[in-house]
Amino acid sequence: MKLLLIAEYRDGQLLAGWSELLAFSREMGGESVFFLVGSEEHLPTCDEKLYLADSSACGEYNPDLHKKLIVDIVNKEQPDMVVFSHSSYGWDLAPRVAFALGASQVSEVVDVSDGVPVIPVCNSKLRREVKIKTDQAVVTLQAGAFGLQEEPSGTPTVEKISVDAAGRTTFTGYEQAESGGVDLAKASVIVSAGRGIGKPENVEMIAGLARALGGEYGASRPVVDSEWVEHNRQVGTTGQTVAPKLYVACGISGAIQHLAGMKKSEFIVAVNTDKDAPVGEVADVLVVADLKQFVPVLTEKIESL
Repeated sequence: MKLLLIAEYRDGQLLAGWSELLAFSREMGGESVFFLVGSEEHLPTCDEKLYLADSSACGEYNPDLHKKLIVDIVNKEQPDMVVFSHSSYGWDLAPRVAFALGASQVSEVVDVSDGVPVIPVCNSKLRREVKIKTDQAVVTLQAGAFGLQEEPSGTPTVEKISVDAAGRTTFTGYEQAESGGVDLAKASVIVSAGRGIGKPENVEMIAGLARALGGEYGASRPVVDSEWVEHNRQVGTTGQTVAPKLYVACGISGAIQHLAGMKKSEFIVAVNTDKDAPVGEVADVLVVADLKQFVPVLTEKIESL
């Protein structure tokens, strides 16, 4: 199997997600070829072949032009799969490329099972294997789902490419999203509430533990979607990515979207009634208990110190 991996370049920098694409390719047991609209100053540290288009000429964002470049490479390399990150760039380009190729598209892949992509369903409560029926497929990978076992190294074999086209989009720059409320990225301690807290009134219990630890409280997406907590406290790929010294996950099962946003925390404590919850795979300490009983007792003990 051959895979064409679409690396991303933003604000003059290669995004780290390229290594996750390579990790996915290795799990699929495939041969990898990279594509990047960027510069020779910032390339993936790997030994794979890389098709490089100059971002100063092609633009960091130009969907019509980038699609044509990718389709030209597909026609030359004949990969079985074109792989994007599940990002705004990937969301935009993947369906364009899939339509142009007449290929199947599989979005938000989080795992591989015997060479078959796995995606989350039912709000990430379940997972489903997706069997591809077309000769070629376009997939997007959920951020944080795949990682290399070793530090990447090497120098790619670069082949420069260009296209004689302009596209219908003019890229003018990036606009920073407005920030508001708490900035969890600056907190050294975060206590997060998941669906397991049961009801909105129990958010205060989580906030109380956070105060006792001298930190801030956060939440998983289901809690935010239920409007129990404001969005600026959401941790995960659609919220904030955090790396505090201590992260306490209360009633959070561990959907990959949430884990990707907090797994770089220095020390992780998870409180869950399910000893087999996915969050236990990244936790340094897993407390198997009813959080509504455990958290108030823990808070009281800390406050008495």
